[in-house]
This record gives sequence, C-alpha cells and structure tokens, in this order.
Amino acid sequence: MDIIERLSDDFERFYMANSILGIIVSSCLGSIAAMMVLADGNSIFHVVHLSWIVIVAMIYNAAVLVGIKSKLVFYLQVISVLSSVLSIAYYLFIS
Repeated sequence: MDIIERLSDDFERFYMANSILGIIVSSCLGSIAAMMVLADGNSIFHVVHLSWIVIVAMIYNAAVLVGIKSKLVFYLQVISVLSSVLSIAYYLFIS
C-alpha cells in the first residue's frame, strides 16, 4: 500500500475531523498565497494566479460542505494545499 492510499484511508476513517482541519489549513494557506500574489504586483499573470488560488480553495470548501465522496474530497484537499504551498514557495524563493 503506497502513501497516498494510506493517507486516503486515514482521511476516510476520520473524515469529520480531517475535513474541518482541511478547511482551516486550505483557507489559511490560500490567504497567505493570495497575500503574496497581491504584494508582488497586479499584472494579468498575478490576476490569473490569484484566481487559481481562490478557485481551488473554494472548490475544496464547497466539496466538504456539499458532502461529496471522501476520496474526492481528499484529492481536492491535496490539490488545494499543494497549489498554495507551491505558490508561497514561488514568491519566497523565485520571485
């Protein structure tokens, strides 16, 4: 069993706690990434990047609230957290 399946099974087992914690983490990381995007400028690249961050975070939050299957919610959480973390790393180290 690889790590993604193991994490997904743990997420499903403790779905309520993980989804609530995921909303908090996704929202906090998304807001940090959004702040860094806005601090860097306001070109079309920044607007698209900011839109991506907000849309991905909101899709995850909506998926939890609607009650979509836990495996899909887990993958949406991974996408949301990774895109925020990668954006933060980009603005910290590259930009």
